[in-house]
Amino acid sequence: MLSKNQIKFIRSLKKKKFRQANRLFLAEGVKVVDELISSSFKIHKIYGTASFQNTLKIDELQIITEKELKMISDFTNPNQVIGIFEIPEKKEPLNQGLTVALDDINDPGNLGTIIRLCDWFSVSQLICSTNTVDCFNPKVVQASMGSLTRVQINYVDLSAYLSEEKREIYGTFLDGENIYSSEHEMNSILVLGNEANGISERIEALVQRKLTIPQFGDQKQTESLNVATATAIFLSEFKR
Repeated sequence: MLSKNQIKFIRSLKKKKFRQANRLFLAEGVKVVDELISSSFKIHKIYGTASFQNTLKIDELQIITEKELKMISDFTNPNQVIGIFEIPEKKEPLNQGLTVALDDINDPGNLGTIIRLCDWFSVSQLICSTNTVDCFNPKVVQASMGSLTRVQINYVDLSAYLSEEKREIYGTFLDGENIYSSEHEMNSILVLGNEANGISERIEALVQRKLTIPQFGDQKQTESLNVATATAIFLSEFKR
């Protein structure tokens, strides 16, 4: 049975300041929790219903009721298990290969999907500006579907980071070179901007080549693509 203090503590980890203070984060659902358990991430505690009991045999597992799971879950229909994992120690950013850099991405679903895309296209590093949504936000963790375990994520002063880079820096803009007809250097950085405002002026000044996904058709009334959708197209073309 969960105590009131346990429930309060688990719920507190939905907020960034408590995640940072405790160096812990939440993960929900069988697939995501299993991926994290199988990775190098350290387990703090696992809370699972009786239906989850036979799929996992670890000391950190505490069996709870469906009612208790709903009390600590973010979902209307929670899926058997919630895990608490330790936030890993920071690693130094890598300076080789293709790196994706995000300039103030706000939406947790977008960030989680971009992490998953980096994993799919074998981009081992994601660089985030300090104002980008926390990658350990429960909604980001859920949207990443376990890819969080395979992509190194660093939060940095993005302008300072790019200023020191020796690799070619690409930026995604509406008025850039056609992604389908331009040559791309794989040892480079691909910058994507905020959902509403795109790449900021301070970061734009550091971009060496602007790229765009051309819009087809006659009407061309769509203002822009979702940033995660755009990431998929850009990475596909870089890897093609």
